[in-house]
Amino acid sequence: MPELKEKPTLSDFQEYVTELEYERNFITQTTIDKCLLLGEEVGELFKAVRKTEGLLVDTNSTISEVGDELADIFIYLCAIANRKGIKLEEAFRKKEEKNKIRSWESV
Repeated sequence: MPELKEKPTLSDFQEYVTELEYERNFITQTTIDKCLLLGEEVGELFKAVRKTEGLLVDTNSTISEVGDELADIFIYLCAIANRKGIKLEEAFRKKEEKNKIRSWESV
């Protein structure tokens, strides 16, 4: 079973996800598979948020905790980045440099 460091970096999380995918036999899933699964998890997050906000939810639906769904989304995000050879920290920093020069106004 893979071990995550005590104070992991974003790169550590990506490496951990690769290891857990091998262990759980998910490594052969394609980027498209992972994107579809990510979409499902986002839907589950929305249900969990609806529940916590006191909005109507289907009583026959299984609803998890917001934190659990965010963790699932993070795992899929790391898996997709790994398949595309993207280092998330580097991508985040590059995108923020672009965002810093954008104009942000309310409509």
